[in-house]
Amino acid sequence: MTVTPADNVSDHAPASVKREGRAGWRERWQRVVQTRIWGMTIDRSARIAPTALIDRTWPTGIHIGAECHIGEEAVILTHDRTRGLYLDTYIGDRTIVGPRAIVLPGITVGADCVIEPGALVRTDMPDRSVARGNPAKVEPRD
Repeated sequence: MTVTPADNVSDHAPASVKREGRAGWRERWQRVVQTRIWGMTIDRSARIAPTALIDRTWPTGIHIGAECHIGEEAVILTHDRTRGLYLDTYIGDRTIVGPRAIVLPGITVGADCVIEPGALVRTDMPDRSVARGNPAKVEPRD
């Protein structure tokens, strides 16, 4: 019996199933290192893009809540060596941090917030607010 490409189930699997193999393993391993070795506080339901830069200089200062989404190449900082600051940064539950957004050290982002792509967050954000721009303007969410 010869096997044709049509007989190969993996060729017909959805793209999400094909990506789960290596990418899923990498994300799980990354989360173990972040939480158990570096001591970050990250909820299990949070989704962090593999290219997001989560500060490792002061890793115990990272606190990410439940059901958060951190986008591609987003930066969450907890230190500023020029001023000698090492501060805790909090990202509230169900918050979305867009691609290439930057959250500076010591910032508290409330629950249900949206940080738009490319925004530079330098002030605290209350619950249910939106940050857009560089530097970010924080506005109530509709």
